Amino acid sequence: MTRFPAIALSLLGSGLLLGCSAAEAQHAVSLPLPKHDVSATATPQTAVFAGGCFWTQQAVFENVKGVLLTTAGYDGGTAGTATYDQVSSETTRHAESLRITFDPRRVTYGQLLRVFFSIAHDPTELNRQGPDTGASYRSAIFPQSPVQAAVARAYIAQLDAAHAFPKPIVTHLETGTFYPAEAYHQHFYDRNPDYPYVVMWDKPKVAAFKAAFPALAR
Repeated sequence: MTRFPAIALSLLGSGLLLGCSAAEAQHAVSLPLPKHDVSATATPQTAVFAGGCFWTQQAVFENVKGVLLTTAGYDGGTAGTATYDQVSSETTRHAESLRITFDPRRVTYGQLLRVFFSIAHDPTELNRQGPDTGASYRSAIFPQSPVQAAVARAYIAQLDAAHAFPKPIVTHLETGTFYPAEAYHQHFYDRNPDYPYVVMWDKPKVAAFKAAFPALAR
């Protein structure tokens, strides 16, 4: 994650920088549901998304009804390079990712995709999100089945055809193995509510999610 320089921390303390970030990060884009979805099963399903800082992704998705477990981690590279220090070097091909275990009888894969594109991140930003830059912050979906891949691919095409965003969607579908991140990254939002990054970027997104998706919010 990008660490704030002293000047940014000073501005945060004055409230000047917080107002700017809230204005930029809190808006949920109104999107339709996918026309196709993954069928519900009696057993939990798993989704893996990448879209910027995994603290932010986890902060949003752990507030979705039907989500049973979220794990911050790395996907797209090898086991030997799945550490924060190595991923931050931007040489490992990993993306900061979130593994979501969910009850498909309460929330569908399609509904999770809608949240992912609407508020969890900006799918038109290439290799960056907010203050974080580099390929490890890219927008990507790691389908866990051929059906998930088909649904995600069709939804991207649906949104592009509807011109849902002012710029093209840059989200890629990728294959890989998910590796959990270090313990200190897990549920960072919950454990560090006053951390500057959380205050500036994560809290506005969680608030925007709850406002835009009241039926899905815990």
